[in-house]
Amino acid sequence: MKRMVAVGLLLLALTGCAKADQALERAMGLRAKLLASGGCRFQAKITADYGEKIQTFRVSCQADTQSNVTFSVIEPETIAGIGGTISGKGGALTFDDQVLAFPLLADDQLAPVSAPWIFLQTLQGGYVRSCGVEGDMIRVTIDDSYEDDALRLDIWLGEDDLPVRGDILYRERRILSLEIEEFQIL
Repeated sequence: MKRMVAVGLLLLALTGCAKADQALERAMGLRAKLLASGGCRFQAKITADYGEKIQTFRVSCQADTQSNVTFSVIEPETIAGIGGTISGKGGALTFDDQVLAFPLLADDQLAPVSAPWIFLQTLQGGYVRSCGVEGDMIRVTIDDSYEDDALRLDIWLGEDDLPVRGDILYRERRILSLEIEEFQIL
């Protein structure tokens, strides 16, 4: 009887390992598709968590093959139409009589509008720390660099292996969340 229980537990453990391996393979498949593509486009509801207050806005984004992201604010209506570009070299905002002013995060290093760029840059080339299955989604934990102060991203992929959600953490605290909609690889 003890042998049967031991064999059963071993089979259960191996099944869990197989699911984790499949999840990692699917996540790396998305990375490969993004790197081989002409870019991507998506909408994101971004939530910036400052601890004492939360700010939310929605953007439409398009990224090219070098992960340069062009965005336009969709909501809230008071700042709709503000747009910009973000790349590894910096960013630029464009607006008419409106200002997009969100306080910086991560010890004043990170603007909330940079969340889509960080999300894509890390998804395409960050250090994968772990990968597993949560319900019907794949959760991938990725560091944006090998540095001690790396941002950590938790990214959830839907049944179609496309991103549906992402959290950006700084020093183990979630500072930005993205709800991804209409993600398309170009």
